[in-house]
Amino acid sequence: MAAQKKDEKAAREARARLQQYEARREAWETKRRKRTRNSWIAAGTAFVLIAGAITWGVIAQNAQNAPEAGPSSSATPSATPSPEASTGQAPDASLAENRTWTGDMTINGVDLGIELDGEKAPKAVASFVSLTQKGFFNSLTCHRMVNTPGKDGAPGFQILQCGDPKGDGTGGPGYTFGPVENAPADNIYPEGTLAMARASDDGNSNGSQFFIVFGDTSIGSDKAGGYTVLGKITSGLDKLNESVTTIPVGGPQNSTPQEPIKLDSVTVK
Repeated sequence: MAAQKKDEKAAREARARLQQYEARREAWETKRRKRTRNSWIAAGTAFVLIAGAITWGVIAQNAQNAPEAGPSSSATPSATPSPEASTGQAPDASLAENRTWTGDMTINGVDLGIELDGEKAPKAVASFVSLTQKGFFNSLTCHRMVNTPGKDGAPGFQILQCGDPKGDGTGGPGYTFGPVENAPADNIYPEGTLAMARASDDGNSNGSQFFIVFGDTSIGSDKAGGYTVLGKITSGLDKLNESVTTIPVGGPQNSTPQEPIKLDSVTVK
C-alpha cells in the first residue's frame, strides 16, 4: 500500500513538472511569435519609410531639374516697370509720322545702323523717337543678355536687352503704353530684329526697354500676344557679335553680363 502511494505521488509530481514545462514552452513560443511579428512590422515600416524617402527624393530632384516658367524664365524678354515707371502719358503715335526712320546706335563702341517702322509700329516708334531726341538712352547699360543658339537650323534664343535707366529690369521712362504692335505671326524674330520688352501677359507694359535679336530667335506668345517689332538693325551686327554678345553671362538666370555693356548713344532722323 505504501509503495502504491509512493508511485501515485511520483506520477503527480511528474505531471506537475510536465505542466510547468508545457507552460514555460508555451510562454516562450508566444514571446517568439511576438518577436517575429514585431520584426516583420519593423522591417515593413522601414521599407515603407525608405521607399517613401526614395520617392520623395526623386520628386524633389525632378522639381529641381524642371525648367522655370513664366516671367522669370530666361526665354522671355521681360521688363517689369516699377510703380513710378507706370505713370504719365506716352507720346502720341502721330509722332512716328507713319514713315521709316533711320539712325545710329552705339554699344560698347560698336556702331549699328538702325531702321524704325513708324507705319507698322507707330506707338513704339513714337516713344523711341521721343526718348532718343531727349538723349534718354545715352550712357545706359544693357542689363540682360541671353545667348542660346538654335540647333539643326532651328531658331534659338539670342537677345541683348537695353533701355532701362535703373539697369535691373524695373526701370522705365515714366509711362507705359500698348497694346502690342507688329508682332510676328509665327513667333520667330529674325536676326537683327529690334523689339520692345514688356511684362509677361501685359501688352500695355511697353516702356523704354527694348531688345536686339542677334541670332534667329523663337519667343512664344502669351496672353498679350507677341512682342512689338519696331524696327531692325541694318548694319554692324557682325561686329556686335564679335565683341559684345560673346561677353560671358551669369547670375540667377544666367543672363547678367559679367562685363559692362554700355548703350553709348542713339540718334534718329
